[in-house]
Amino acid sequence: MLDKFFPNVDWEAMWSATIETLYMTGISVLVTFILGVILGLLLFLTSKGNIWQNVTINKVTSAVVNVFRSIPFIILIVLLIPFTKLLLGTMIGANAALPALIIGSAPFYARMVEIGLREIDKGVIEAARSMGAKTSTIIWKVLLPESMPALISGITVTAIALVGYTAMAGVIGAGGLGNLAYLEGFQRGRSDVTLMATIIILIIVFILQFIGDYITSKLDKR
Repeated sequence: MLDKFFPNVDWEAMWSATIETLYMTGISVLVTFILGVILGLLLFLTSKGNIWQNVTINKVTSAVVNVFRSIPFIILIVLLIPFTKLLLGTMIGANAALPALIIGSAPFYARMVEIGLREIDKGVIEAARSMGAKTSTIIWKVLLPESMPALISGITVTAIALVGYTAMAGVIGAGGLGNLAYLEGFQRGRSDVTLMATIIILIIVFILQFIGDYITSKLDKR
C-alpha cells in the first residue's frame, strides 16, 4: 500500500534517517536543558534584588545569550564550521550537528527559564531566605520545583524547534531526515521522499508536544 503512494522511498534509509534525527534531537535537548537551566538561574540570581545581585555578570551573561539566540540557525552552523571541525574533525554526520544545535538552542531556552523563575512568588523565596536556607537549598528546593511546569513547557517548545534545526542542519550534510529529504527528495525530484520525511518530522513534533503537555499538566499544581 505504502509503495503505491511512495514508490521512490527507501524505507531502510528513511528509518536510518529517522534514528539520526531522534539522536540529534535527544542529545541536544538533554544538553540544552542542563545549560539552559544553568544560564537561566545565573540570569535570574544575578539580577537586581536577587541573591547573587551582580550587574556586571548579569549584563555580560545577558549579552551573550542575546547574541547567540539572535543569530539565524543556518548562519550559526556556517560560523561554527571551524569550531566543529576542531572539536570533531568533521562537518559531516549527526555528531557534527550537535555543537550548532546546542549553542543555537541553549540561549533561547535560558531566556524561557529566566521567565519561568521570575513568575515564582517572591514571598516563597523570601520565606526560605528568612529561615536561613542556603542558596543551593533555595535553588533545589524552591526555584526549580516551583518553576518546573514552566521549565518543561519551555523545553518542549525548544525540542520542537530543535527538530526543525536538525532538518536545516541536514541540508549541509549533518544527516537525518532533512538530509534525506534534500538529497534524495529535492535534488532528485522525488517529491514522495520529501513528503514522507516531512510526515515523519510532523509525527515526531506531535509526540513531543503531547509528552510535554502531559508532563506539564501533571506538574502544574495550580
